[in-house]
Amino acid sequence: MDKPADALQRLRRVHEDAAVAVLRSAGALSRAELTQRTGLSRTTLFSIISELIERDAVVEVEALPAEPRGRGRPAALIALNPSAGLLIGLDVGRRRVRLAIANVAHEIIATGMADIPAGADAPAQAEAAVRLVRRVGEEHGIRLGALEAIGLGLVGIVDDPSLPASAVPAQHAPVARRLAEEFGVRVAVDNNARLAALAENTWGAARSVGDLVYVRWSVGVGGGFVVGGRLLRGAHGAAGELGHVSLDPEGPPCHCGGRGCLERRIGSQALLEVCAARGIVLTGLDALVAAAQDRVPGVCEVISAAAADLGRILADTVVQLDPERVVVGGEFASLGSLVLDPIREAIDGLALPKIRRRIGVTPADLGVNASAMGAIAFLLNEEPAIPGHLRP
Repeated sequence: MDKPADALQRLRRVHEDAAVAVLRSAGALSRAELTQRTGLSRTTLFSIISELIERDAVVEVEALPAEPRGRGRPAALIALNPSAGLLIGLDVGRRRVRLAIANVAHEIIATGMADIPAGADAPAQAEAAVRLVRRVGEEHGIRLGALEAIGLGLVGIVDDPSLPASAVPAQHAPVARRLAEEFGVRVAVDNNARLAALAENTWGAARSVGDLVYVRWSVGVGGGFVVGGRLLRGAHGAAGELGHVSLDPEGPPCHCGGRGCLERRIGSQALLEVCAARGIVLTGLDALVAAAQDRVPGVCEVISAAAADLGRILADTVVQLDPERVVVGGEFASLGSLVLDPIREAIDGLALPKIRRRIGVTPADLGVNASAMGAIAFLLNEEPAIPGHLRP
């Protein structure tokens, strides 16, 4: 049975959440307006506001009257403190780490990127992430003492994103633990492609879509599914791993332990090798995409054929999930019709073509920062983003 003190603390937290939610949606309000909108008593509301001010979660701002007033100071309004309750989203990929920082009002106030040396191990990735956070904070004058939590997107299967940094799977532990130690906040971890799906569903090309298939086509191939408005993780954290659907059981081995996986056929390294066999030597993913944007014939043929392979896998997925929209992200999505048309043709021709329905296939809106933004959306979906509520 709960102690009375515990019950009172939970009740106070509910009241705090109500006040913050009203300020988030309505902007700056007077104490009287807050009392009216929250339904709390004047005494309770004033006590809560005093504590939130003390924790820098909210600030007093001077009202700007619409017309001249009489003597006396203008009424003070209460507003969320844009410099408090910072949330960080990090996307640690195979070659780069990307960062987004949001304030308590859910505004993205800074982004950044840093390269990761080829073959870097998890501790080296962690140090790259720490340096990036410090550098962007300094460049933008952001006070990291207001940091409340870090959302971390990583490549591969994340079984239980609710685990604390000290208990995440072994392959992810060095990055999560290093961030938790460096910044003294809770670190929540999930697969970076799934987080990109969440970002597109929150702010991007599939905003508020209830059923979504997202694919991220880049160095590798990942994905994420939104079903009935909820991000699908699966029983073992492997939902959305489109890159590891086998196209050929006798094909080349994949790092996942399978053979002939889609990622082994259309990941950037595989496409670079196909181009090199045709006499077109390119230095990496960026050069490959640039050549396709310049409409180099041999490169366009290779990428179009790869998009058709991806389309066939997506067509099977569409049969199973019946989404409203398919969103294509990653660097290859910037190629527009060269990539999207073969995917649309495969879905239209293979995914129950006799059933009348409309499934939009669109490029992602949020670009390369989608996973980092999704890590922030992940934190916002978990708990209220106000000081004292998110803990390491």
